[in-house]
Amino acid sequence: MGKPMVKNLLKAGHQVTVYDIVTAGMDEVAAAGAEKGSSPKDVAGKTDIIITMVPDGPEVEQAVLGPNGVLEGVRKGAIVIDMSSISPMVSQKVGAALEAKGVEFLDAPVSGGEPKAIDGTLAIMVGGKKDVFDKMEPILKTMGATVTLTGKIGAGNVTKLANQIMVALNIAAMGEALTLATKAGLDPEVVFNAVKAGLAGSTVLNVKAPMVYSRNFKP
Repeated sequence: MGKPMVKNLLKAGHQVTVYDIVTAGMDEVAAAGAEKGSSPKDVAGKTDIIITMVPDGPEVEQAVLGPNGVLEGVRKGAIVIDMSSISPMVSQKVGAALEAKGVEFLDAPVSGGEPKAIDGTLAIMVGGKKDVFDKMEPILKTMGATVTLTGKIGAGNVTKLANQIMVALNIAAMGEALTLATKAGLDPEVVFNAVKAGLAGSTVLNVKAPMVYSRNFKP
């Protein structure tokens, strides 16, 4: 997710310095015009806007609060945006630690998967102060089609949890429906095409159903 998001920032004309423990990822975005940093601390010391995008809460804490982390290098008055999907409580913990150093924070998880990260049409749900959100909204819009402030720090990830409940239930319902149709002797692709324009239609259905009836179960 982070690589296409960086590429969209570069396409929009932003100078970007990156760090990743996976060097191949850094090499790819460096080839697109990004500069390489040596650590989160190093990156934080070179800019007033720091964006993190990692797998889960422990990785966010390590990248921001850990040794050679963002907190050690960030300057007073900077803004940190965490776009990972994590526990709202971790967002609040990280936000409080940064605030104690005079640094603003937004939690801004995304929805849409890699295809929407590539074309810059992610849904971005944000928690934090409105004035900070207003400053960062133009940057976030280089990566997302919708950018919405949903409340205070942590609210972005509460919204993402709500999003995931709806997505999971849609996937479960779709699986049951296509199984029913298949066991009744129908072609699941034909059933999908028949219902997708009605009330059963959804982004989840459009993305996931073709994977199911083509037997593509890659994560």
